[in-house]
Amino acid sequence: MILDGKAVSEKRLELLKEKIDESGLYPRLATVIVGEDPASQMYVRMKHRACERVGIGSIGIELSIDASTEQVLEAVARLNADPDIDGILVQLPLPRGVETARVIDAVAPIKDVDGFHPFNLGRLLAGKPVYAPCTPQGVMTILDEYGIPIAGKRAVVVGRSIDVGRPMAVLLLNADATVTICHSRTENLADEMRRADILVSAVGKAKFVRPDMVKAGATVIDVGINQDEQGRLSGDVDFEAVRERAGAITPVPGGVGPMTIATLMENTFKAARLRTCCDEIVR
Repeated sequence: MILDGKAVSEKRLELLKEKIDESGLYPRLATVIVGEDPASQMYVRMKHRACERVGIGSIGIELSIDASTEQVLEAVARLNADPDIDGILVQLPLPRGVETARVIDAVAPIKDVDGFHPFNLGRLLAGKPVYAPCTPQGVMTILDEYGIPIAGKRAVVVGRSIDVGRPMAVLLLNADATVTICHSRTENLADEMRRADILVSAVGKAKFVRPDMVKAGATVIDVGINQDEQGRLSGDVDFEAVRERAGAITPVPGGVGPMTIATLMENTFKAARLRTCCDEIVR
């Protein structure tokens, strides 16, 4: 079974547009991008197009590649103070000269629709999330939409990044899976992966996951996006080979990526609703 994230995202965005229209709210998202990385610029454009589609207003703050940490923090502070802005997204990765952790920490938790602020990560770990990071939450939505059982299953997450791997593991744990996080220091990695009923790869290595690493009938979620010299995209999973062994699998492109953007839109609408009624929970 191919888990079509594009189709699920289309469904979710249409539903979200209806909810926004009925709410009488006008959510607004601000993006901050530093530098001119083509991939980052493309992702930001896609997010603004999604905003337009569902009825979310958006503005973009563009800073030069030589912007200092303080300049980025000043931009974030202005957006924090702007009562018309519900959500703030700082496009990652930031240039080496910018202290990423300080910038993430500076975003007001109620406007942190990426879900990366320590407050929001802490709420997620406590099982009481306000905003979950968009990519892991998008994965959970795909699993739910396709009726993939999670409770009681053995899940293995390959990758321990703070934006994908760790929150992905927590979301699966909160859904009653038995979770193992693997990383570059994991011994007998292939053995650990073969035990997974649900295998999530977020390592950023093209075609890293081979059929011999996958349990027969497992659900394989490919979070990786890798580009070769010809500009062709591939995931962490050797899709054509692994699909013959997996019970369900996400493609790249068209799998997790569209769900990341759809979840960002959902988080932004949630931020607008919280601001109007109960923002004290994230102050």
